[in-house]
Amino acid sequence: MENILFLAFVEADGALPKAALEALGAAQQLGGSLTVGLIGAEVQAAANALANCGAKILAVSGPEFAQARYASDAAAAEAIARRSNASLILVPSSTRSARAMAGVAHRLGGRVDTHITAVAADGGKPNVSRWYYRQRMEAVVERAQRPWVILLESGCHAAYDGAPGNATVESVSADLPDSHKRTQVLGVRVPQADRQTIRPDAKVLFVAGAGWTKKQADGQVHGAEAEQLILGFLANSGASLGGSKSLVDQSGEGQAVLGFMTHLNQVGQTGATPRHPKGLSTCCHGEEPHVVGWRFINERRAVNLDPNCGWARSKADVLYVADAFEVMRELNQLLK
Repeated sequence: MENILFLAFVEADGALPKAALEALGAAQQLGGSLTVGLIGAEVQAAANALANCGAKILAVSGPEFAQARYASDAAAAEAIARRSNASLILVPSSTRSARAMAGVAHRLGGRVDTHITAVAADGGKPNVSRWYYRQRMEAVVERAQRPWVILLESGCHAAYDGAPGNATVESVSADLPDSHKRTQVLGVRVPQADRQTIRPDAKVLFVAGAGWTKKQADGQVHGAEAEQLILGFLANSGASLGGSKSLVDQSGEGQAVLGFMTHLNQVGQTGATPRHPKGLSTCCHGEEPHVVGWRFINERRAVNLDPNCGWARSKADVLYVADAFEVMRELNQLLK
């Protein structure tokens, strides 16, 4: 029987992100002995939210663990892992955990796997699923070496929804090296709310293609109006923004661009593969490289003037043969 450690970093407000609750739900289904490990400035509120999960709760807490730093995060995770004597360590994937957990696995003499989309225990033997070759092939992986650190992607498992309570937290001390003092967090800069376009928890993914910056029916390019329509839809709907490779590459080709679109928004063969319940594609061709980025979108809809575009050939659940500018004008009016 495996000793399973669910390890998570607590948010600044003392809560756990949705991805952490999903990872805990996955850990509970593996069977075995479960331990919860929490790292953060204040962990009691997060521990109370997990009070009825049926696991002992270990924590490394204090102001030095509030911010994401490799030295302090790795030391805290290592201390909890050694105290729990875990053979499987399940961690919600994030930039913070991905930065630290590979080093933790090395310190423990174990192995780490990232970008995991499913965990299971067949006959008591755990395995994980992961996509390879630009999301074209899915593999099921088993490992004999322990401890095994597993970083689970968000949106891949039902979240833990147990009732909160009053949790007992066992404090664990972590030996911080002097190197942790080299990095001082002076503050956090975030984009304005109307410029925050990547929203992993949004219900809708809106993808813009290069057609937005091309000549329209009147023979003119309407880049400014395109920006206004797209940003208006994002503000009114709370959707997350994606872009095709052809669109995000235009900035380096001297062509008209959307000022808020960067390579971070790119979805597709060489971009991200986001997970949202619904997706709306506009002015995109819908061929394979772009559809790869939509592999995990549950319901796909597209707007394109060409009834023979790639989206029409069984790529989209619903195809609207219409002008994207006209559709988005009307849609923004309805959302207002």
